[in-house]
Amino acid sequence: MKYLFVHRHFPGQYKHVIQSIAADPKNEIIFLTKNRGGRISGVHSIVYQPDRRPLPSAHPYVHRFEDGVLSADAVRRAAMELRRQGFTPDIMATHLGWGDSVYLKDVWPNTPLLGYCEFFYRLGEADVGFDPEFPSPPDSAYRLRTNNAVFLMGLDAMDWGHSPTHWQRSLHPPHYQDVISVAHEGVDTEKVKPRPDAGLSVPALSNSLTRENRIVTYVARNLEPYRGFHSFMRAVPEIHRRDLRAHVVVVGGDGVSYGQPLPNGETHRHRMMAEVGGQIDPARLHFLGSVPYDRFLAVLQVSSVHVYLTYPFVLSWSLLEAMATGCAIVGSATPPVEEVIVDGFNGLLVDFFSPPRIAETIIELLASPSYRDGLGANARQTILERYDLASVCLPAFLSMAASLAEGRRPAVNTP
Repeated sequence: MKYLFVHRHFPGQYKHVIQSIAADPKNEIIFLTKNRGGRISGVHSIVYQPDRRPLPSAHPYVHRFEDGVLSADAVRRAAMELRRQGFTPDIMATHLGWGDSVYLKDVWPNTPLLGYCEFFYRLGEADVGFDPEFPSPPDSAYRLRTNNAVFLMGLDAMDWGHSPTHWQRSLHPPHYQDVISVAHEGVDTEKVKPRPDAGLSVPALSNSLTRENRIVTYVARNLEPYRGFHSFMRAVPEIHRRDLRAHVVVVGGDGVSYGQPLPNGETHRHRMMAEVGGQIDPARLHFLGSVPYDRFLAVLQVSSVHVYLTYPFVLSWSLLEAMATGCAIVGSATPPVEEVIVDGFNGLLVDFFSPPRIAETIIELLASPSYRDGLGANARQTILERYDLASVCLPAFLSMAASLAEGRRPAVNTP
């Protein structure tokens, strides 16, 4: 088959899929991307660039819309050149969130388009308006509706869609949900697995941390409120006070992935340390920053308790990877975490806004190795049964693609 993928950030959510497809030399894969990060053997990636940036003088609500249209036009030009060269894909797969691919069906009207439907913005039903400590701007409703415009264009253009969780699917307009399957990208459980002999070196310690230590881990791309960093940090003083052997390991950068940056270049890490740092043992708090993937896995593999807090928002890969390594999870009782964690079976759920309850739950688990082990074993089993790359998620994606290429309707996968 001939595949065309479009994602702003190569390879995005398609890494495992294109690696699998590229293993068969009979397949041809072209990947259009705005930001090429690395290469994958057997994949021909082409970088597209808009002619210009959105105009600063335009109404602020339409900056994202104009950015999407400018990028979509760049994708269209790249696609027209591919068509001129004789390339016609059997299937097109693209992330709909930025609007980059809305003109693809006008270039190849007879080729089915499979859209990745990651997140449709809703006021008061998801992230926006969730956290009173960081209130949303008064005009959020108007901004969100306009931001969704390019996504709606993508939904209208696609032949079928897929969302990683049922909750993320449920945010989309009801009349589109009937053509959106639930299919996660999956976890490579052969690579992401428990490792009893794992060790983690940290700069402040002469000896590596191992599973013999009591280690609380927290991971986010960036340390910010969307992933509950403020609630977690407010729990750390009580953890250190109640358990004198507990080490806290934090992974994440000081940038902003979601939400608004703080004024004057301040970071959430510095702000929280100014608030609670005097109550924390600095020898047992380790900020590792952004780390390579193998080191990230080592963090999970030595973890005694892994904390995952989030606004109602996109589910992080790190939660599923932590479960796959057998971590005992303390997660926020927010969607879509509640879709994955069954309280008391494969993890424990806590109030996102309650640092005392977060700390108490962590302390209880640190003191209960057998309970932790049971939760961790069930967590890994959940991943094997529902999110395993090889046996569940990759076959689901390939089945969707094959069905569309053959003119058949894929399965929707209702809860």
